[in-house]
Amino acid sequence: MSRLRTLARTAALAAATAALAACVTIAPPPALDAPPAAWRDAPGAGIAVQRDWWRGYNDPALSQLVETALEHNTDLRLAAARVAEARALLDAQGAQQWPTLDLAGSATRARSVGAATGRPNLSTVSQPQFQAAYEVDLWGRLGSLTDAARANLLASQTGADSVRLSVAAAVASGYLGLRASDARLDVARRTLASRENALKLAQRRYDTGYTSRLELAQAQAEYRATAQVVPQLALAIRRQEDALSVLLGRAPQPIQRGRPLAEIAAPALPAAGVPSQLLRRRPDIAQGEAQIAASDASLAAARAQLLPSLRLTGSIGSLESSLLHGDPIRVWSVGGSVLAPLFNAGRLRAGVHASAARRDQAVLGYQKTVLTAFAEVEDAMAAIAHLREQREQAVQQQQALAEALRIAHNRYNEGYASYLEELDAQRNLFNAELTALQLQGDALTAEVNLYKALGGGWEAAAR
Repeated sequence: MSRLRTLARTAALAAATAALAACVTIAPPPALDAPPAAWRDAPGAGIAVQRDWWRGYNDPALSQLVETALEHNTDLRLAAARVAEARALLDAQGAQQWPTLDLAGSATRARSVGAATGRPNLSTVSQPQFQAAYEVDLWGRLGSLTDAARANLLASQTGADSVRLSVAAAVASGYLGLRASDARLDVARRTLASRENALKLAQRRYDTGYTSRLELAQAQAEYRATAQVVPQLALAIRRQEDALSVLLGRAPQPIQRGRPLAEIAAPALPAAGVPSQLLRRRPDIAQGEAQIAASDASLAAARAQLLPSLRLTGSIGSLESSLLHGDPIRVWSVGGSVLAPLFNAGRLRAGVHASAARRDQAVLGYQKTVLTAFAEVEDAMAAIAHLREQREQAVQQQQALAEALRIAHNRYNEGYASYLEELDAQRNLFNAELTALQLQGDALTAEVNLYKALGGGWEAAAR
């Protein structure tokens, strides 16, 4: 009868705790806005993501730099360590669903005096014992914690993929910017050499009395203005090389060059555009989905913690003593315990609400990631289109200014115009050349940004 009363009390206690747990209400997660079906430009089809998209530039030096960074970059190695930590935590959490088996042992040697005989007695007592324990996952708490750990591992892995994509894009952008600076420096040095020849000519004309001191001063000023640009671009190149060296995981050193800027071109965008479904390949979006799954599992585990837990224990061993004359006593025990929370000042319910709030944060973070991804793709595609158009205009301006310089030079030589007119034409052409090269580098960088925004490059699907 006493055993029946104990079972009845346990059942009543579990029912009461379950009723209290049911009273904890959790607000539903915020709804996600449906993403647009396509970009603002025309959608396309038959496009697949290319993982090693940087090879599309057909520059062996660029490919080598990116692959070196993916192997030695410190951020990537740190991300790999985070993945290893998450995998170990998953193994540790999964082990909690299995029984535990421990070996315990004790030994005692004592000297005592017999009460009847008054003689000393030596006794040796040893007790080896195996102990087993197992928590019955009645409400799925341990399973939910394992699911949360598994989702966290997936989030760490996709986070490492996101770092990998960012590092590759940073190296590609840095290299393209470096080649653009190289081209600008080459133009500046050629222009400086031209200015030096013009200055020498102005000096000879002044020495012979053919021109005034004003024209000589103007030639000197134009030469010095161009000379300032050369060290400025050289410093920018050195800084770019140092930044690339850090991305490569090595000390600052010169960066190997490949194709010149004029020969570097990314694969053309598909004529029909890029489908929005490619965004599903972005690692940060996959990471957001894994974080939502982890927060949902953690919330389920927090709610299950409000319910009773059942733990089974058992042990088996022997008691050996010198006083038993070699006849050990076998000992064993089997039992179970139920732990039901009754009063904890709202600590467990507060934990449930905190888990629900973290779930809402994960959902809102995922929503922001998706919206940001669409905005990044839109910005990159718009930048590619407008920078190409702007560069075409800059190239035409450069051609027109080159013709203007030719005419101004002839007019000056024939005595129909002053040297100031030729100087203005030289200055305008120099600035136009630098601008055209900068726009070309910016257009290539915009294509890199599109690769990054899409989670990789694109290639025509096999038919």
